[in-house]
Amino acid sequence: MTTDEARELMRSVLRPIAPEADFDSVMEGETIQEALELDSIDFLQFVIGLAEATGLEMPERDYPQLSTVEGCVKYLTSTH
Repeated sequence: MTTDEARELMRSVLRPIAPEADFDSVMEGETIQEALELDSIDFLQFVIGLAEATGLEMPERDYPQLSTVEGCVKYLTSTH
């Protein structure tokens, strides 16, 4: 998976969870949850959506890696 594909996947998974959120305004190192005002359930739905879309197992211990755009892109591109 390329960086652009990872970003598009993140966008598509977030769209139904937070339709009003502007994913493109989130800075690389900024926490997605804070930047988009997602609660913990929304973030969990985001992780589940990524796992379902990629077929990857995303254990809870990996959630911190998925918390920023930069970390999530690295996670998705290195494991997929």
